[in-house]
Formats: sequence, C-alpha cells, structure tokens
Amino acid sequence: MSAVNNARWIAAAQAAKIALQFISVAVLARLLTPDDYGLIAMVWVVGNLATLLRDMGTAAAIVQEPNLTDETTNAVYWFNVVVGATLCVGLIALSYPIAGLFRTDAVMPLLYTLAPTFFISSLGSVHRALLERKSAFRVVAAVEVTTSIFGLIVTIGAAWAGAGAMSFVWGMLSMSAVSTAAFWNRARWMPSRIAGSSRFGAVLRFSGHLSAFNLINYFARNADAMVIGRYLGAASLGIYSTAYKVMLFPLQNMTFVANRALFPVMCRFESTAEMRSLYLKSVSVIVMLTAPLMMGVFVLREPFIHVFLGARWHAAADVLIWLAPVGFVQSIVSTTGTVSMVRGRTDQLMVVGLFVAALQVASFFIGVQWGVLGVAAAYLVANLLGAIPSLWVALRLLDAEFSDLLREIWSACLCALLMGFGVWAMGKWVLPESFSEILQLLAGIAVGVSIYGSLMLVLFPARVRLAFTLVPTIRLRGAKP
Repeated sequence: MSAVNNARWIAAAQAAKIALQFISVAVLARLLTPDDYGLIAMVWVVGNLATLLRDMGTAAAIVQEPNLTDETTNAVYWFNVVVGATLCVGLIALSYPIAGLFRTDAVMPLLYTLAPTFFISSLGSVHRALLERKSAFRVVAAVEVTTSIFGLIVTIGAAWAGAGAMSFVWGMLSMSAVSTAAFWNRARWMPSRIAGSSRFGAVLRFSGHLSAFNLINYFARNADAMVIGRYLGAASLGIYSTAYKVMLFPLQNMTFVANRALFPVMCRFESTAEMRSLYLKSVSVIVMLTAPLMMGVFVLREPFIHVFLGARWHAAADVLIWLAPVGFVQSIVSTTGTVSMVRGRTDQLMVVGLFVAALQVASFFIGVQWGVLGVAAAYLVANLLGAIPSLWVALRLLDAEFSDLLREIWSACLCALLMGFGVWAMGKWVLPESFSEILQLLAGIAVGVSIYGSLMLVLFPARVRLAFTLVPTIRLRGAKP
C-alpha cells in the first residue's frame, strides 16, 4: 500500500480523535477546575511515559526490520512485557518523591491508579506494530477511534460523578485495556515461550538510540509543566497546559499522521530520490493545513477560548499568542525523526535531540521569571533555534537543501498570512460591536476559510489537488469497485 493510502486512514482516525478532544475540553472545562487541570498536567508528565516507553522503541524496529522472523517478534514481545511490568512497579515506588517534586500529595493516588497503564500498554505494542508493518491502517484506525470514544465516555462520566482529576486517569486506564484487547484480536499473533533471537541485538541497537531520543524529547517537552508546577503553582499550570492542548493537539496529530504513514513505506524504498520526493510532498501537505490553522488560532484566540472553555480561561488566550507560532514550527520539525529512523541513523537523532532539549529546558527556567507568558515566549525562541539543526540533519540524509523545503512551503505560508490579515481587518473594521463572541468566531472562521481556500485554489491548484488525495474513500461491503 502507498503512503497516501496509509495517510487516508490515519488522518480519518486522527480527525475523529481531534473532534473527541475538543468535545472533551469543552465539556470537562465546565466540570473541572483549573486546579484539577493543574493536577492532571502534573500526572501527565509521568503518564505520557506509558505511551513513550511501552515498547522502548522496539515497535519502530519491527516495522523497519527488513527480515522479521517470528523468533525476533517473540523476543521483542517478552522484552516489552518485562519493561512494562518494571515501569508499573517503579511508578508506584516513586509516587512519593514525585509528589514531593511537585509539592503536593494530591498526585499520589492519581499515580497509583495510573501505574497499571504501563503494563497493559506493553502487552499490545507488538501486535499494533505488526499491523502497521503490513500497512493495515484501516484496522488500526478503527481500533483507535473506538477506544477513544470509550475512553471519553468513561472520563466524562467519572467527572460528572465528581471524580475530579481522577476522571482522566480512569479514562486512560480504560482506553489502554480496550485497545490492547482489540489489537490482540485483529493482529492474530500469539506469543510463545520466552526465547532468544539472533537478530534481537540489532533490534535493540536501533531501538536503544530511538528510546534515548524519545526520553530526551519527552523530558524537554514536559519540563515546562515541571517548572511551572513547581514555581508558579497548579492554577498557572492549568492555564498553560490547557492552552497548550487546545493549540498543539491538532498539530501533533497531523504530524503523527504523516510519520506513521511515511515510515512503513519509506522503509521499503531503496532510492534516496524517492524518499526525498515523498518527504517533501508530505511536508507540503502538512504546512497547507497547519499554516492557516495556526494563523486562525492566533487571530481568533480570544473568542475561541471564551466560546469553548468559558470566560474564566481568558488567560489561556494570551498564552496562545506565543504557542501558535510554536505549533507551526513543530508541525514541520516533528517529521524529521522519521527520516533518521528510515535511514537507520537514530544515533544522529539522539544527538540532535539532546541539543534541542537543552535549549528548551534552559528556556523554561529563563522564561518562568516572567510568569506563564514568559515561559511560552522563551519556548518559541527555543523552538526556532532548535529547528535549524533538526531540519539540517534530515535534509542532509535525503540529499536535499533548505531551498528545496522552502519551495514546498512558501505558498501556503503566504496565503495564511494574507488570510490572517483579512480576518483581523474584518474583526476590527467590519463586524459590529454588538456581535456575540460565538458570532465573531463563526464569522472569522468563515472568512478565513474563504480567503485561504480561494487563494490556494486560484494561485496554487496543484497543491490543493495533492492535499485532497488524503481524503479517505470508504467503500460499503458489497458495493462494486
């Protein structure tokens, strides 16, 4: 299957999850307090490890491995189970010092309840990787959407019953259990007794550098929550983390789509030219989506926050001033890791990740002197500086230049800038002051879509046709092909 076909199903699943996330934010923001969100953000600093470390990078190695045997797959499975069990026990043991780090005992019961997620997730990581290796993304998409809906129902139900911050933990735990069972059912692979493998060492070398990069990247991305939670408190962290989720969640999902779709296909390419062409086209499509989205978030941040979250979250709109451009930069840079993985250079990925992480962590400690807005502004500067080496390494591995990348993205950037000016001008000089905020938001979205869509269709129709190839085509059973 092609990368486009993979991307269609992954994009459909991620679009559904983005919609569910916005529903979750809109509903839970009215059931929970900023303090609850602050506790959740503290727990997620640890909880995100459940996804990050559930396979220690071995799932990507299974997809990339050219001659995968059942012996190697079995060895990887049991390795993951041991890692998952260790992380589960370790989280329980470390819950007290983690609570001390955040200066609040309220996170301890949340961590106890979350701990089994590490073990449960590790049980299904190999089965998921086997499906992705076969490009069975239609199956993966169905499982992910179904389990996301189930998790959202559990979370909202628990919050409605008064569970507070614990509602998110129950939702994550239930999602892990259901998705693991579903991947076992659809992959139709059963592990055998524990045994070694001659290729297991090569898998660990690949996944070792990748795991090191993921850990470095994880701590860099979550250091802001640690710093804000420790020095500014749970309420400030709740404001910051909510703005971060509202803005960056869609972007991270877009790059997630691209990375998952590209990786299994590029691993089968032998020509660098083919890899380069596919990568640049994929970045072009990503920017076509993220440039107008981030510009829209920037211009319409106040009515958006007030309509979806309520007036008490107004401070999050100020944070979005800085996080909107961060999101655009990350939508491009986040795809570079796939190139290093495909080329087998996870060692370079780790080195660059270490440099970028140092920049970001330093920016948080510098920015916190000026409060939440200072952290967000410093984070933007760190992302701009870190993008340079990340892109340089990826483009060099593909025998490409920065000019090749600029040729792919400048058109969408120009149209997004013109769109942003048009939406701002409409709000300042055209719309009557009597308009409610929901009408301002709807008018801004309508005008923005019209301006950006018209400019792209008239000036760059070939780019639009490329983007529309990602729209999923779903056939009913029994229908003629």
